[in-house]
Amino acid sequence: MPPPRRYLLISLFLVIALTLAWGFMRSSAPVVPEAIRHGYQQALDKARKGLPGAARVLYQQLARPDLDAPRRIRLLAVLPNYPSPQALKLADADLLNPSADVRKAAIKSVLGLVPNGQRSLLIGPLLEDHEQSVRFAAVNALLGLSPDDQGLYFGPLQQVIDEYTQVLKTQGDNVEAQYQLARLYLHNADLAKAQQTLEQALRLAPDNLQAVVLQIEVLDKQGQSDAARQLLAKQLRAQQDSAYLQHTLGLWLLHHGQGEFALLGLSRAVELEPNNAAYRYDLATTLHSEQEQEAAQKQLQEIVQRQPYNRKARVLLIAYWKESGQLQNVQVLLAQLEQQNPDDPALQQGL
Repeated sequence: MPPPRRYLLISLFLVIALTLAWGFMRSSAPVVPEAIRHGYQQALDKARKGLPGAARVLYQQLARPDLDAPRRIRLLAVLPNYPSPQALKLADADLLNPSADVRKAAIKSVLGLVPNGQRSLLIGPLLEDHEQSVRFAAVNALLGLSPDDQGLYFGPLQQVIDEYTQVLKTQGDNVEAQYQLARLYLHNADLAKAQQTLEQALRLAPDNLQAVVLQIEVLDKQGQSDAARQLLAKQLRAQQDSAYLQHTLGLWLLHHGQGEFALLGLSRAVELEPNNAAYRYDLATTLHSEQEQEAAQKQLQEIVQRQPYNRKARVLLIAYWKESGQLQNVQVLLAQLEQQNPDDPALQQGL
């Protein structure tokens, strides 16, 4: 066969092969039903409001292959309120998403879905992510875990902590960087360096309450409880209407075995920031530990009324009502939970 004709046939075969491949790819691409394609906003609204069917439509949207990164990030933020094997599967899949921002959002979602001891198995592989910001997000998610909980990722975690530390050291005039650096030192039990770093942060920004509270924790771990108490008292005198400091005072007193006095600080924090569910939740658990069951239940009821999507408060309120024999109330909350998310582990375990 003459060479020109041979080349022509080869070119023709290539064109046919490419055409068939393109057609196959088009036909194999998943088709998203019209209702799901236009259901993003409804799904987000349902999830944010804790409405019936919230989990189902949330999962449908996160399973979409055509969902852009910003919308996927917003959905991942509310996913921890709707736990299930399917929810974990969706969050786990997004740990491999092409977008670094989505991978970081998935890390936060996994934190809300998985207990401490299982966290490293899912997040640990991201310590080798090609994006530095994702590696550092993985570090922040794993800080505070015991060596046993870190498991196989103990070594890789320490390597990325060292990398993170070197980066933060170059940002000596950045308060947030110094705060993060102190957290890394605290994780490694290098309390002296953590203290020095926090002192530097507070020289830069004396009113940075995050740094103040972390310094109180470091002083406590060094056995300097009096110094920690004095620092907290000084800050409270300067900012007595700070809900954050009042909450810190309550937790500090609770940690030091003074639950009755802790209630004063925790109650004041809720009074100053009534919409802060985390403050109200801590008040509820402390009231319960102080044998004030009815008051604890009222605080959790308030959270559920303000935030029907707040699964953590709902499940604890179910447990408290069950404990006190209020089974009718238990059934109402269980029914609402089942409407939101029939695959919730609390329902499967027969809470």
